[in-house]
Amino acid sequence: MAPTQPTRKRLNVWMLRITTLALSLAAGYYYLSWRESTESPDSVMQDTALAQPSNDRKALSPNQLYDRAWSLIKNTFYDQNALNQQDWSRWKRRYEGKLKTPEDSHKAIETMFASLGDPYTRFLNEEAFGEERSNIRAELFGVGMQLGMNKEHKVVVIAPIQNTPASRAGIHPGDEIVEVDKKPVKGQSLDEVVKQIRGPKDTKVEITILRASKKEQMHMTRAEIPIKAIASCEILPGNIGYVRLDSFISQKANDEMKDALRKVANCKGLILDLRNNPGGLLTNAVEIANMFLDRGIIVSTIDAEGYKASQVASRGSFKTEQPTVVLINGGSASASEILSGALKDNHRAKLVGQKSFGKGLVQAVNSLGNGTGANVTIARYLTPNDTDIHKSGISPDYEVKIGDAEFKAGKGPWWIDPNMSTFTGKPQDGKDAQLNKAVEVMNKLVSSSPSVTSWGAQKK
Repeated sequence: MAPTQPTRKRLNVWMLRITTLALSLAAGYYYLSWRESTESPDSVMQDTALAQPSNDRKALSPNQLYDRAWSLIKNTFYDQNALNQQDWSRWKRRYEGKLKTPEDSHKAIETMFASLGDPYTRFLNEEAFGEERSNIRAELFGVGMQLGMNKEHKVVVIAPIQNTPASRAGIHPGDEIVEVDKKPVKGQSLDEVVKQIRGPKDTKVEITILRASKKEQMHMTRAEIPIKAIASCEILPGNIGYVRLDSFISQKANDEMKDALRKVANCKGLILDLRNNPGGLLTNAVEIANMFLDRGIIVSTIDAEGYKASQVASRGSFKTEQPTVVLINGGSASASEILSGALKDNHRAKLVGQKSFGKGLVQAVNSLGNGTGANVTIARYLTPNDTDIHKSGISPDYEVKIGDAEFKAGKGPWWIDPNMSTFTGKPQDGKDAQLNKAVEVMNKLVSSSPSVTSWGAQKK
């Protein structure tokens, strides 16, 4: 269990929450933007909320809930100077006697948190906190579709997820969602559409699609949707292994990565694709880094007291020694930056693509009570070389810029269809400019060092 006060104990249960930078989890779907989003992801997190504490079962008054939130910031917020500069104590009695309903306390907490100027410290009402806990547990209930919104603001199916109600109902890539339970979705946001599609397991939903100018009604029963961390694992021409890690959120991400690495174990090298990967559980990032490293620092954190704690690679039983190239872009954030930064700083991999997003803050997920919670920034993190990447990102060793022109020409990440229509790209099709560069770099690595260990030294 994570501490509720600043501590000098090593932070060893870190988590990163997915948001809508490039991946939104809801309703049995996830959304992949075909452009690099300018929205910010949430930060690396230390979780305190998976196990509901006993005191959370007791109903709190509006004032008690507010007081708990005030104390949480006072005791754990990473920037104590910011608290002192604004005199945090002034918030203690600001709403005394004025909070009559739960909604009153929620609004007061949101206002108090906003004064910090930290977009990653935020209050979670019952719905948001429930979604937070479900995401961490990798629980997802819906019909199983990857959805996107095109330039005409139409909700389009990117792909049905295999072995889900959507795939069994015959949903196709490129289908437009026009109605949910006979209610038109025109003019709604993607999130609003998703809330209509999602629902409890074994409940019914009718989705009307538009395919080739013809409407079709699809009747589906909602189910639990498996969240896969590995979106693709293939062998490219030239015997190069390719693994696309889509997120770090699944509790099975480590096992999935091990299985993927075993499948490409006989390849001459590995390309690990972290593009548009906004993060997940940071413990997964640390454990996956351990699959590539057997010594050296993976990541360090500095808390509100200025104490530095480091996570160090261990000599685990599963290791890969393949030459490795990592693909990153502006959608690679948080846990993706932890992993790519660890491999770069330890000279274990070459990075190709574009500068990563730049998210270097640690948050704690806290249960406040009455089913609510709070994400609070408690520390910042550094790469192994003590680089603070917050707002600056990680620069690749080989930069390949992808702008609007390249995206429109289909030279962006292979799985993204800029026209939101066919979604038939494959990593082997040779159109992905950044992947092509990664293959070029890999061939050079292998040709110059045909037998490379996990530390880049020749095997004797």
